[in-house]
Amino acid sequence: MTPRPRGKTRERILDEAEALIMANGFAGTSIDAVIGAVGITKGAFFYHFKTKSDMARALVDRYQVADAAILERFLATSAKLSSDPVQRLLVFTALCVEMAEQMEDPTPGCLFGSFCYESGQFGDDVLAILDEAILSWRRAVAELVREAVAAEAPVREVDPESLADLVTVIFEGAFVVARTLREPGVFADQLRHLRTYVELLWGR
Repeated sequence: MTPRPRGKTRERILDEAEALIMANGFAGTSIDAVIGAVGITKGAFFYHFKTKSDMARALVDRYQVADAAILERFLATSAKLSSDPVQRLLVFTALCVEMAEQMEDPTPGCLFGSFCYESGQFGDDVLAILDEAILSWRRAVAELVREAVAAEAPVREVDPESLADLVTVIFEGAFVVARTLREPGVFADQLRHLRTYVELLWGR
């Protein structure tokens, strides 16, 4: 029998842990529950993670890498598709809508949001990653907004950072409503409203 690579087991632990945490919360997810879901021994779990907190750090690290990749892809695609700053911002919002439409089931929500609700469970290292994840979107989208404002005045005055935060607010809020009401379509619907709002600001 070919031995299973260490990395594969680690990823399986993280996959199952993330699913359990999204369903039950971090405090409501025990190491035993993760072990049972993966089908491994306690020794195998502790071979990869010394504590539950170590697992939490690995989860949020992995999630942040994926989140940053989405942001970078959206920025790169927006820049590639248009040289007009207002249109770039609109393309960015359209990409958010497209991602939402392609999600088969957004109702599990966002790991960042789940961890924020239970912030007392985590150390400063995990909380710093959560902060940076939100701030990275704020910085990137605010720069898109500033460039759009400089190129063409919107019909109403806007604060770039506040408008940038609206993206995160809609993402996280839509996750909550979609999950609570068990209506997956809410997620994409709310992001379409975001795009419409930006269109109205610039009369497009």
